[in-house]
Amino acid sequence: MKRLSFALLLGVLLLAASLRGAVADDWPQWGGDQQRNMATDEPGLPDDFHPGRKKRDRLGFDPATARNVRFVARLGSENYSSPVVAGGRVYIGTNDEDIDDERFEPTRGGVLLCLDERTGELIWRLVVPRLEIDRSKVSEDFDDMNLGICSTATVEGNRVYIVTNRCEVVCLDVAGMADGNAGPFTAEASFSVPEGRDPVKLGPKDADIVWRFDMLRDLPVFPHDATNCSVLVVGDHLYVGTGNGVYDGKVVLPTAASLVVLDKRTGRLLARDDGTLSADVFHGQWSSPAIATTKDRMLVVYGGGDGFCHAFEPFKTRPGGPVPAILARAWKCDCNPPGYRSRGGEPIDYWALVRGTVGKQLDSDGMLVSPNEVIGTPVVIGDRIYVGIGQDPVHGPGRGALSCLAVDGRGDVSGTGVRWCYTGIGRSLSTVSVANGLVYCAEHAGKVHCLDAESGSLVWVHDTREEIWSSTLVADGKVFIGTRKGLTVLAAGRERRLIAEIKLGTPVWSVPCAANGTLFVASQKNLWAVARPPSR
Repeated sequence: MKRLSFALLLGVLLLAASLRGAVADDWPQWGGDQQRNMATDEPGLPDDFHPGRKKRDRLGFDPATARNVRFVARLGSENYSSPVVAGGRVYIGTNDEDIDDERFEPTRGGVLLCLDERTGELIWRLVVPRLEIDRSKVSEDFDDMNLGICSTATVEGNRVYIVTNRCEVVCLDVAGMADGNAGPFTAEASFSVPEGRDPVKLGPKDADIVWRFDMLRDLPVFPHDATNCSVLVVGDHLYVGTGNGVYDGKVVLPTAASLVVLDKRTGRLLARDDGTLSADVFHGQWSSPAIATTKDRMLVVYGGGDGFCHAFEPFKTRPGGPVPAILARAWKCDCNPPGYRSRGGEPIDYWALVRGTVGKQLDSDGMLVSPNEVIGTPVVIGDRIYVGIGQDPVHGPGRGALSCLAVDGRGDVSGTGVRWCYTGIGRSLSTVSVANGLVYCAEHAGKVHCLDAESGSLVWVHDTREEIWSSTLVADGKVFIGTRKGLTVLAAGRERRLIAEIKLGTPVWSVPCAANGTLFVASQKNLWAVARPPSR
């Protein structure tokens, strides 16, 4: 019976992956589905658009002068969360700088917006104040940079899962408070304001929290800069990256969990990794887990802050077993090519390079070879995994790599598990797109690389000449990529062709998504719904 159930689940996953993008569809999570591929067959998207003339008001643009734009919605002042679309709604994270509600004073906190997919009107929002803790005992950077909610939401049925700016996993009702506050969590009035302040009066346009799990206090973990994992739903379980990292060049909690499993119905902690990953983290952990499948095996794949890609056996409930259980690691693969971790037989000091004490001249031209983390999310296509490596943008340019790994394996597969490795790319923060036998990946220094998915050979490179924190999205025969200046559109395929460069006033650090005939693009301050006007 267990084998039958697993085979059925495996079949459903494979069928869903094969059907995605065949018709206009939602984009309900990071990468669209559990394999995290930033590609879809979504048809009918415009080649370009005009965001509207700049206007001195809250919105900043005049929608009446826009072209191929259905709506433009105001965010805060920072956006790193990518839009997702499900059930006629758009979900996107931002900060609280532009809240036009007297109940909520800006606290350098986070906001999750739920907007109407057709009009961009607010349906409800979750407000998460800045963390009120002793700042001397945690990283001065964590929850102190006004980044807001950086996590991309995951929507399944009538539930939304998000990681907040305070390192909490929260489960939300898609209806918000419009249908009441059923609980079991009923303290939203206090949750949405800083500690010590009076609760606010809630209304139908406020979020309804079903449950919350505080990773910072209850695990505990020590995030660096931000927590931005996108939650992975597998059956009744949630897989979440904790963001555990360093402070002043040292891992504060070297045995802390990097990946945890929660019960999606209650938020109860069920399992975690064994803690050995955290001990080797270079800086932070900002990747999200993905699902990989073979004929008779399912794996949870996670890009670690140690520069390895890790594959874990999925958690299985065992009555009477320890809680939390320890996830079994199936394999791990070093995504740093030979020579990236050592020079002349001696280990390279990551933090010495970061502080500029060595390698300063090499660092200026982007050719510095040094250890890298996995920051983007591993993308699974059939029996292959595509994953790049890079460093925090403040560390400057340097050599990266893009690897193609085998899904199956046992133990340390750093040599045997690598199908090919491309080292002609700089440090990358990006998740790749794979479509029609080609892999598209962006590097932080501004170049978009197109490779043959089978061999790893270079097909073309396009230099946007702008910094890239975003990831490529392939849709409707086009490659969309956010840059410091706005959005670049390239033709997908073996011939390099620039279609458009669209300036949006502020950088596009998040990743666009395409759903139901519409491209959703978020700059730091605004969200555009880009679509062809209806035919008359």
